[in-house]
Amino acid sequence: MSKKRILPLVGFAVVLGILGWGTAAAQIKIGYVDSQKILSTFPPALDAQKKLEAESNKWGQELQKMQEDIKALQNQLDQQSLLLSEAKKKEKAQQLQDLAIKIQQYQNEKWGNNGEFFKRRNELLQPVLDQINNAINKVGDEEGYDFIFDSVAGNILFAKNKYDLTDKVLQELEKASPVGTSKTRK
Repeated sequence: MSKKRILPLVGFAVVLGILGWGTAAAQIKIGYVDSQKILSTFPPALDAQKKLEAESNKWGQELQKMQEDIKALQNQLDQQSLLLSEAKKKEKAQQLQDLAIKIQQYQNEKWGNNGEFFKRRNELLQPVLDQINNAINKVGDEEGYDFIFDSVAGNILFAKNKYDLTDKVLQELEKASPVGTSKTRK
């Protein structure tokens, strides 16, 4: 049996084990949060996302200029192809190829798997995520929760709204953040 099939079965077995405890299961306190709501309303998260978007837009403009340059060179080659010698045509074609490679490298450098976008996103969001995790842990400890899940990660198929701790976590974040953060919350 593959790991993909074993993991859900193990998770299901754990849940059944917890529910099978009878009276102990009745004492387990479970809640969940909507991490997407937190990230879309918590001002430091919004600020980090705005900074990241601004940098990405700047890189996008640079990429667009490079694409316009390659298009202009292609148009120039098309218009002059009858007048150019074979050597000049090959030279212009090589320039086009070099520019295309440069554009691909730029895209990979900025938005590739290990690109600046992802490095910058981690740099900007990690302190915010740490704050959010601290607030979740504090709410969980202070209110005696045994488990807190994230509804966005797809870990919940059904949950009653009364178990949603998102607003409590946002309140905790607001308390821990500098004054004036509530102005940007909806």
